[in-house]
Amino acid sequence: MSRGRFITLEGGEGVGKSTQLRALSEALAARSIEVVATREPGGSVGAEAIRTLLMEGSDDRWDARSEALLFAAARADHVARTIRPALARGAWVLCDRFVDSSRAYQGGGGGITDADILALHRFGSGGLLPDRTFLLTVRPDEAARRLAARGDRDRMGSKPADYQARLAARFAEMAATEPQRWRLIDADLPAADVTAAMLAELIEWLP
Repeated sequence: MSRGRFITLEGGEGVGKSTQLRALSEALAARSIEVVATREPGGSVGAEAIRTLLMEGSDDRWDARSEALLFAAARADHVARTIRPALARGAWVLCDRFVDSSRAYQGGGGGITDADILALHRFGSGGLLPDRTFLLTVRPDEAARRLAARGDRDRMGSKPADYQARLAARFAEMAATEPQRWRLIDADLPAADVTAAMLAELIEWLP
């Protein structure tokens, strides 16, 4: 049995990752592909418990170093208990955020070095990286509108505008330095067109 594919969706707040994860999962399932849709932080019992610690409370509940350690711990459990077993049986894993979010949030947003974040990832998760990463981008005003419509924001969604700008810059930088893995997707487009654009970037692997 061949190994499955590992696909991640990345981007700042309000870009529509959760919506697109569901749509892409349905599109792949319609092609008779087993899909495991998951998220970070979370995706396993232990990781979901850590998610509660990370996503609730005030913005200053954790500093960047504490966040990086908590995210790495949650990811290690997620990889061991959900992602690797699914890939081993040939399923496609679609994940809303992965280590690149730590590189952007605690790195670009919080000042932790990329080397330190990747060292934690090698120790906790064996350095696992996605086969393909979609960076969903929207105009800042559209992201703000979507966040306002969403209502109650978690700790990450309530970060200030300058933090969000640093995130966007860091995501763009990562995508530019690793173009073989990353694909930029214009999420200002209608939702169906965004899903179609992602499917087009997976065509080489589709049955």
